[in-house]
Amino acid sequence: MAEQQPSYGRPQTRSAGFNSNITTPSFLRKLQENVPNSTQLVGFLTLIISGAILLLLTGLTLTAIILGIIFFTPLVLISSPIWVPVGTVLFIAIAGFLSVCGFGVASLASLSWLYRYFRGFHPPGSDRVDYARSRIADTASHVKDYAREYGGYLHSKVKDAAPGA
Repeated sequence: MAEQQPSYGRPQTRSAGFNSNITTPSFLRKLQENVPNSTQLVGFLTLIISGAILLLLTGLTLTAIILGIIFFTPLVLISSPIWVPVGTVLFIAIAGFLSVCGFGVASLASLSWLYRYFRGFHPPGSDRVDYARSRIADTASHVKDYAREYGGYLHSKVKDAAPGA
């Protein structure tokens, strides 16, 4: 006996009068086997209606944009000598404002880092600052020792060049 696939959402009943030997067109037979249930049908109808509404709204939007371009292009062309300077001034003003804001944020961040560094909280990068400070101090002490060692030599050379000095 051939097994039938379960049809979800419908009770499985066998009709006694169905004869499988009758040849029905295969398309109709497949269509009858795969009939969607009501939930699938409502979902499909919702999809079609939503798609149609969105397509209509897309068409209306495109039409409004084209009409706006047609009607406002002459106005823009006539007033363009005003728009270019206004746009330049606005660009410079906005760029300046954003630069000031950026510098303000950078200065607050650096002041916060310095505060944490001097309070001893060891913010990120403080080890490199300590290393640089020790290198600068070592170099300064070497220069000071060198100046003490050779300072008298240069002083005597100056006296030789200008004996009255």
